[in-house]
Amino acid sequence: MKYFENRNIWITGASSGIGEGLVQHLSKIKCNLVISARRAEELERVKGENQNLATIEILPLDLANAPSLEEKAKEAEAFFGGVDILFNNGGISQRDKVINTSMEVQRQIMEVNYFGTIALSKYVLPGMIERQFGHHIAVTSAVGIISTPLRSGYSASKHAVHGFYDALRSEHFDDGVKVTLILPGYVNTKISFNALMGDGTKQNSLDKAQAAGLTVDQLVTKMLKSVASQKEESYIGGFKEVMGIYMKRFFPSIFSILVRKMAVT
Repeated sequence: MKYFENRNIWITGASSGIGEGLVQHLSKIKCNLVISARRAEELERVKGENQNLATIEILPLDLANAPSLEEKAKEAEAFFGGVDILFNNGGISQRDKVINTSMEVQRQIMEVNYFGTIALSKYVLPGMIERQFGHHIAVTSAVGIISTPLRSGYSASKHAVHGFYDALRSEHFDDGVKVTLILPGYVNTKISFNALMGDGTKQNSLDKAQAAGLTVDQLVTKMLKSVASQKEESYIGGFKEVMGIYMKRFFPSIFSILVRKMAVT
């Protein structure tokens, strides 16, 4: 955890799930945290439950509100004099077939998961370059490399995130800017409960695989170690999810056959 001490850290998606887990862990050390999500009351709850060694400020934001994000980034920087480390966790998932999913839903997923995410990184990047230090962490997914049924828009958004951050890493390596992509498998959060159906309504149920996945604490513990080690990519999940990534990379035809056998409802 020494890597994070005395750093100014911005965490999005901080009102629940992985983002809240990061607050719980990082609040135990001396650092400055800016925590963001849409619901101010939930951010206040998270702040109140994690008043340890860290100084915490709340900054409500909506990743889908593109015109507001540049100003939000300025506010985040103003709290402590810059953002050293940005954890991008905010996002929405999907559970429906391509044929059933409206273009409005496809665009909504891309707006939040891709454009909202990269906007925050772009807006804090100049300050990182000026200070010759910065670390962008994007929590993507195993489906950022592989793609499975019912997740066309979600997977596409995560693939796009990988393309952007790989370019950012190479362009600004000499400026002291680092990028870590975190690829979780199944994690027991409410992301599947809130996943969008093709018509934009929520699924309102927890996937069995999600319920049986890693706990948030297990993921965050491994995630922080990967970030502190400045890994470029970190695959964190069960055996099948991680092996799926390698299967896709080295045996794509076999992987395609296996994916076709997955249940599609």
